[in-house]
Amino acid sequence: MVIGKSSVTVDDVAAHAGVSIKTVSRVLNNEPNTTEKTRAKVMAAIEQLKYQPNPSARRLASKRSDLIMLAYDNPSDNYLINVQQGALDACKRYFYSLLLQPCDYRSSDLAEQIEQAARQRTCAGVILTPPLSDVPALIEALDRGDMPYVRLAPSFPSAKGLEVSTDDRCAARDMTRYLLSLGHRRIGFVAGHPDHGAAHERLRGYLDALAEARLDADDGLVEQGLHSFDSGVTCGERLLSLADRPTAIFAGNDDMAAGVLYAAHARGIPVPKALSVAGYDDTPLSRQTWPKLTTLRQPIQEMAYAAVEQLASREPQARVRTLGYEILVRDSTQKLG
Repeated sequence: MVIGKSSVTVDDVAAHAGVSIKTVSRVLNNEPNTTEKTRAKVMAAIEQLKYQPNPSARRLASKRSDLIMLAYDNPSDNYLINVQQGALDACKRYFYSLLLQPCDYRSSDLAEQIEQAARQRTCAGVILTPPLSDVPALIEALDRGDMPYVRLAPSFPSAKGLEVSTDDRCAARDMTRYLLSLGHRRIGFVAGHPDHGAAHERLRGYLDALAEARLDADDGLVEQGLHSFDSGVTCGERLLSLADRPTAIFAGNDDMAAGVLYAAHARGIPVPKALSVAGYDDTPLSRQTWPKLTTLRQPIQEMAYAAVEQLASREPQARVRTLGYEILVRDSTQKLG
């Protein structure tokens, strides 16, 4: 018998998976004491039968909200696309819905805005992306309340919040080491937005690698960007206009690195023959530039997925999760000379 999509019930899923209705319910509600093998059987049955759980019914039955808020204020669309995709993938896995909440992190009533929006929609929790994750007044307000929250890439600890991050300082140090291994000694650096804690960690990593190589840090080789393409163009123009210009430029995110590439092309400077350029994040943009960007793969989607998992899963979750990174060597860097 072919079961129509609209008529599929929990009973059908249980029968198809060969488990009890209670087991299906435990899987749908992310309850513990279910093996991964059993969960996989139930999920396969749900997929094959095209079963759609009723969010309202689940919310009433479990007395839990099925909505997670993703709050953001970030100039990089490429970063946000990755965050949203990772969060949506996890929401699908745990049968949650995602609410996108744009914010102005400089707003004087930021904490009130986020808390009010979360209460009005009875959210199960809030995910804060940079720079929201580094606003002290917001974090203090959330710590005083009872709303679960997760911070992506925070630069300081909180009293109650969960955290997901990568080691930005070590990653930036390793990328700078890589450029040094290619023979570059005058390496420019385009720092990210000063209100993002991770931006400072990346600058520290760059300086760490120079110190290890016994090279003096040159303030003239460091430009302040804003995580945007336009700021990358401006910073690239400044660095490339120096009488003794750098032979390599490392930008604190892919948007700014793409801006540096634009500035180099405008000046007729061939990349990577006369200038190596590296980025950070491995956003889709890094594979769309010419040449394709050497970049540091920050697992943005995985970080967002883990953040949802910390809020949605009933299994015990680590309060602080640190994910790895990877240098992806592409066409925008090569050995000096």
